[in-house]
Amino acid sequence: MPLSSGPQAAPRAPSRGAAAPRPGERPAAPGEPPSVLRATARHGAARAAWLLLLGLAETAAALLLPAALARAVDTLLAGAPGARRWALACAGLAGAQLAAGAARSVLAGTTDARAAAWLRGRLIGHALALGPRGAAPFAPGDLATRATLNAAHAGAAPAALAAAAAGAAAPVGGLLALALLDWRLAAVLLAGLPLLALLLRSFARSTADALERYQRAQAAIAARLVEATRGATTIAAAGTLRRERDRVLAPLPELSAQGHRMWHVTARATGRSAALSPLLQLAVLATAGLLLSEGQLSTGGLLAAARYASFASAVGVCVGHVNRVVQARGAGRRIGEVLAAAPVRHGEAALPRPGAGRLRLRGVTAARDGRLVLDGLDLDVPGGATLAVVGRSGTGKSLLAAMAGRLADPDAGEVLLDGVPLRALTRRELREAVGYAFERPALLGGTLAGTIGYGPARPAPGRVAAAARSACADAFIRTLPEGYDTPCADAPLSGGELQRLGLARAFAHDGRLLILDDATSSLDTVTELRVGRALMSEAGGRTRLVVAHRAATAARADLVAWLDGGRVRALGPHHELWRLPEYRALWASDEPGAADEGEADEGEGVRDGRAARP
Repeated sequence: MPLSSGPQAAPRAPSRGAAAPRPGERPAAPGEPPSVLRATARHGAARAAWLLLLGLAETAAALLLPAALARAVDTLLAGAPGARRWALACAGLAGAQLAAGAARSVLAGTTDARAAAWLRGRLIGHALALGPRGAAPFAPGDLATRATLNAAHAGAAPAALAAAAAGAAAPVGGLLALALLDWRLAAVLLAGLPLLALLLRSFARSTADALERYQRAQAAIAARLVEATRGATTIAAAGTLRRERDRVLAPLPELSAQGHRMWHVTARATGRSAALSPLLQLAVLATAGLLLSEGQLSTGGLLAAARYASFASAVGVCVGHVNRVVQARGAGRRIGEVLAAAPVRHGEAALPRPGAGRLRLRGVTAARDGRLVLDGLDLDVPGGATLAVVGRSGTGKSLLAAMAGRLADPDAGEVLLDGVPLRALTRRELREAVGYAFERPALLGGTLAGTIGYGPARPAPGRVAAAARSACADAFIRTLPEGYDTPCADAPLSGGELQRLGLARAFAHDGRLLILDDATSSLDTVTELRVGRALMSEAGGRTRLVVAHRAATAARADLVAWLDGGRVRALGPHHELWRLPEYRALWASDEPGAADEGEADEGEGVRDGRAARP
């Protein structure tokens, strides 16, 4: 008789920790993105300090130049000696200003590039550490936008903050210089500064909101474009090119509206400053003219006052600095949303040596999209055995396979390998112990040989070829002009050939547990049979968990776990489960002709020591 699932374990709360803050970072509150702007500024602090020093040096030279020019003019008009010396001083200050500005521009460019590269590395590394489920809320196109455009804007934070700080020194210095010339000049300018401050504050608020909406619309277009690119064949076959184009570009009006809004906000700020700044400068010049007429200010002082008034009321320069900081802050928040997601945490434990590869699931509960998929599931797979997981669509077969190798964590319950919880294992220990083959494997190794050898440790070339032969991939690989050295991008692969490469990758690496998640669905019956034989005979002493959709696959397994209603409805050999009418109906409804296929493969099954049906 089939063995039913055992008593259900009480659900336990998952032990999922939040991402640990980096040294020196303030931990983010729950739901609050970490301050990427502050972290980026801290990362580029040394270069930002140099940028600030160069900016201050440029500003100091610019502030000293009007004073030196005033002395030169006054000395020349008075016919006093020393005019030549002051003229040379003016030339020296102008040269120093140009040199400091050039050095600052070069350093700012390299600082932006380094900070953007650091942010991209941190973002991509964290996104990969999130695992499949953790990264699911972020569409691939959205992540690409955050790692490119947003990282570039946020990476400008150190240089932008240094430029803003140095830029703020110019108005302050201009105001102090006016006060040194005559306190009444500074008082006239101070009367209009609150209006300038309100102008900058309004500009920063409006720009931040428009920029956030613009970036989100931009990311939505990128995400939809990636989806459409992946489904290009389906779109062409369905004849829905125009409809899909309209879907991808649906956020374009919002993008345009927010782009125009940013331009309008900048134009309004620039226009108001263009009206306010000259008025303040005229007021200062008029006051300076009165002081000159009364003999309280020299001609050179009048020239200096005009220049310092332009420094103190230079709102346009401040608008540029504020705009860059606002852009960096908005982009940093989008990157921070990804960094705020908790990555997969690993322990410090190791597996016992030697180990049989016994897999146990105790009280495993998991919900997806608000639906309970696995409900207190218990399962025990003996070491070295082959378990076929079967069930109707939506019963959680792939989810169980993902949890068996910790590509996903249960909401409650525990998964153990040789008595050690998977959560307690180090990342390397876990990935060396568990191998996977998927329905749609990704070609990440550069070449076909690299794809097969892709894993924690690269196997020897002989092992790669042997694994390809076991997966029935060696023959078609050798027909390619460059054989195993063929770049993946240049290899025209069918769905079945792609799956065979994924199986070869699984065979090429040692481990205790091998999981095949629908990894033979695109293979023809003969090839699937050969691969199944290799799985049974050449996979060493590994425990094998196979998500099966064919009766013949289930027949070759030692045990079959029949999933139904979130639990293991029955556990036993295929020939025993076949006595149940509901089990036979499972194959007849999920795979038309499955019973016939099991019957046709029965002779092969008998030679392997198993039969597709009794």
